Amino acid sequence: MGKRAAVRRIGRRGRDRVRSRAGGRRRGRGRPLARLVLAGLGLAAVLLGAGAALAAWRGGDTGESGATTTADVISASPVAPSPEPPPPSPSPSEESSDEPGDEPAAEESPDAPPDVPASGPGTFTTARAHGDPVGKGPLRRYRVQVENGIDISAEKAAAEIERILAHPRGWAAHGRGSFQLVSENADFVIRIATPATADRLCGAQGLNTRGELNCETVDGVVVNLRRWVLGSPAFDGPASDYRHLIINHEVGHEIGLRRHLGCSGPGELAPVMMQQIKGLNGCESNAWPYDENGKYITGPEL
Repeated sequence: MGKRAAVRRIGRRGRDRVRSRAGGRRRGRGRPLARLVLAGLGLAAVLLGAGAALAAWRGGDTGESGATTTADVISASPVAPSPEPPPPSPSPSEESSDEPGDEPAAEESPDAPPDVPASGPGTFTTARAHGDPVGKGPLRRYRVQVENGIDISAEKAAAEIERILAHPRGWAAHGRGSFQLVSENADFVIRIATPATADRLCGAQGLNTRGELNCETVDGVVVNLRRWVLGSPAFDGPASDYRHLIINHEVGHEIGLRRHLGCSGPGELAPVMMQQIKGLNGCESNAWPYDENGKYITGPEL
């Protein structure tokens, strides 16, 4: 073989080796791409697993089918705390309103005076009650009547009047007469009437009570409901004490004390036969005919 043939043969082998190396390098370039694909698939699997775990931890942040989606996984990567649910809206009954008509009604003051009807039907209910005689002296039987339609029990009014007439400082305790509560066959009647009815009954006797005053008539005593319930502005004491004065004053007329009395001097107790509702003239309010020592409280006749 000549030198040229040998050179050509060596040259081919060198080129073959070069091609072989070049091919090896070309095949070697494809391996990193495969690795990247495999790495990507592994990362996806990891992310899918993490998403499933996150969904389980968050109590099922899934779609209605219950399957976790890729979007769920990606959006859940930076996990943010779930916001607190807003408080429930109040029901209509719990909502406040600024409308004036919805404001709660103001409570009525316990010191507010009771309402007194100006008039009534003019008919009366008699207290069905019977008591024992109290006191000394001539017996006078009385019955109690309350006009219909007013908020006063005839029986309760009769019991209160009976206590007044039996009081140790009253007429019965000092020999001016004895009294007995009855429901029929009475010697006189004590009526509690509305102002209009009281004016009518008193006016029949020629007395002008002006819707304010009490009076004594031919058949008994007429008590103005306004005075029974409210008392008198001139009297220093509650209405319950003023009721004592009403009964003692009018029954005083009934047992024969026809004249009114005046104040005996500044600071003295006003006589029970004084018209204290018209002013005290320096005297002190008093509801009883006698003082605590049994002395009759008097004054100048008017």
